[in-house]
Amino acid sequence: MEDAPRDRGAGLTSFRRYTWWAVPGTVVCVMVLSYGSWALDGDVPAWARVPTVPALAVHAVASAVLLGGWLKAPATIESPSLRAPLGWLLVAGAAAVVLAALPLARHNYGLWVVASAVTVAIGASYLPARSRWVLVVAATVLALVPGGAVSLAADDGEFAYAVVFPAGIVAFTAWTVLGPLWAWRIAGQLDRARQLEAELAVKDERLRFASDLHDIQGHHLQVIALKAELASRLTETDPVRAAAEMQEVRQLCSDALRDTRAVVQGIRRTTLDDEIANATRVLAAAGIDARMDLEPAAVAAELTESVRSLLGLVMREATTNVLRHSHARSAEVDYRVTGGRARLRISNDGADLPPGAADGTGLRGLAERLRAAGGELTWERGEGDRFVVTAALPAQGATR
Repeated sequence: MEDAPRDRGAGLTSFRRYTWWAVPGTVVCVMVLSYGSWALDGDVPAWARVPTVPALAVHAVASAVLLGGWLKAPATIESPSLRAPLGWLLVAGAAAVVLAALPLARHNYGLWVVASAVTVAIGASYLPARSRWVLVVAATVLALVPGGAVSLAADDGEFAYAVVFPAGIVAFTAWTVLGPLWAWRIAGQLDRARQLEAELAVKDERLRFASDLHDIQGHHLQVIALKAELASRLTETDPVRAAAEMQEVRQLCSDALRDTRAVVQGIRRTTLDDEIANATRVLAAAGIDARMDLEPAAVAAELTESVRSLLGLVMREATTNVLRHSHARSAEVDYRVTGGRARLRISNDGADLPPGAADGTGLRGLAERLRAAGGELTWERGEGDRFVVTAALPAQGATR
């Protein structure tokens, strides 16, 4: 049997090979050993032995094809959606009738039901779960009749054996065939779940990288645009200051390149202290009166690195939004630690957009990251044209 291309590298190739030998291989071997020994028995007349050989060969091939087709189907698809090859089922059923009638005519109550039990189990594997077990139970009950009828007619004293043993064979065969097939289906679903988990992890990492890149490039580009515009206005009136502004633009470009490389390498960390100092300079350069109300105890508090990094990202995003989405004349930053929670509040008086218009991916992405760390991030338009962003986090790190 060839391994399907979809399973290469998925960890199911060995299990598929094992299931193949455990189910179709075992079924064919049991059939050949059971009916082969009977066909080679010299006490059995030729009229019963001769037809058994071709019927056995046909049934073995049909069983192998049906089970092989079932195993080649995608392991994540439930049995109800599998289409049974009707032609092969009819061939297996016809061969099973021959292999049942000949031993039963010789009063062999243990052999006649083997091929029929295998056919029932294979057919049941292609049915939905409820219909599958209905078929198995019905076949088990029906297996009580033929042997019992023949035994009563022959009055051979083996009525109990002729009734109970075939029914047990049907139930046992269904259990041994459907059990490994069910295990194969579950293994396929688990492997698919593992693949989905890996894909989600990759997507999460991509979103994290995109969020970090947005924080870096959005902020740097906004400040560079502001500085470049200011330098262009000062070119004629104050060339010295214009040159100084362009020097800062050059430095900002270098910083942006360095931060981008750090993000790619996964080593960049934004800190609250650096971002507050940076916001003061940037807002002042934009002509915005920035007022910092920093509680001394909060500044000196020993926050975890992750908390400082997240609050730094909030500070950077809020500063970028002030530059990009407002005509603010003043901004206020309030930072304090109360009740074991670090609280950062940034507000400005220039929100010229309707509520929700500036709710971009930056704030939304940060809100998800703060929620994952046990905190919260909110933003709202207050009285007049004020816009307020508030972040709160456990001072000692994430709660989950």
